[in-house]
Amino acid sequence: MSTESSYINYLEVLEMPEDCKSGEAIRAYKKKMKDLVIEIARVEITEERRSTFLLEMARLNAAYYILRDKDLREKYLADRAQVMQLEEEWHATVEKNPDSEDADRLRRSYDSVLRHFLSTYMEELMLEAGRDKECVEASHWDAAHERLATRVLRHYRQQLYREIHERLPYYEVTQPKINWDERKQVVAELLKVGA
Repeated sequence: MSTESSYINYLEVLEMPEDCKSGEAIRAYKKKMKDLVIEIARVEITEERRSTFLLEMARLNAAYYILRDKDLREKYLADRAQVMQLEEEWHATVEKNPDSEDADRLRRSYDSVLRHFLSTYMEELMLEAGRDKECVEASHWDAAHERLATRVLRHYRQQLYREIHERLPYYEVTQPKINWDERKQVVAELLKVGA
């Protein structure tokens, strides 16, 4: 699995190049949101579809909200690059020496940055974008959407966190080496003492 695939790329959500202008992001957002709203109107809404549509609306709203603001876009791109770089550094360090202090330091640093990135860009800003006047106008997002989306986004963030952790160096757990004969002797001695 590619490192980049787990860290949402809002440029890809709107299918925009990294050097896109705010006006291009606005047009792409409005077109994609209009298509999504039309699709929602065409299908019967089930609980699973509602969650999928809410997540897609939240992703589009967040992409537009982040990409239209130059400072927020730069911060997002820098945070995304940082979390990917830390993961790569950690992998490289663990390959050289898995028990080193550097590996542990990188693990702690990476986990902190990862949690911040996911909570900020996969939950908080998605909800914040849903309160933005222009996003509300284009997506018809309202308080009911936000209540439902809160649960969906929390689940989405946790799912991404789990997916990322499955590929990390410490995820694989080695089986303990147990000497069963020794264990039997210890248990037998404990039973003798207790009797």
